[in-house]
Amino acid sequence: MYQVVMLNDDFTPMEFVVMVLQEFFHRDLETATHIMLKIHHEGRGVCGVYTKDVAATKVEMVLAAARRAGHPLQCIMEAA
Repeated sequence: MYQVVMLNDDFTPMEFVVMVLQEFFHRDLETATHIMLKIHHEGRGVCGVYTKDVAATKVEMVLAAARRAGHPLQCIMEAA
């Protein structure tokens, strides 16, 4: 299994991170906000744990959405 991890930066709006967590990881507003604050304060946060193929797809979807919106948001996957 692989965890999808978002990394903090000083440019991507917090609201965009919450939206991504809700849209791509199916998190409710409260959970998405909690994960976003963890990313903000600790530098990284786990969005979810998936099989390798699903995790890779989620990373690509997040990165594509961030680029379309003009944000430098980074998202990676790591072995869980």
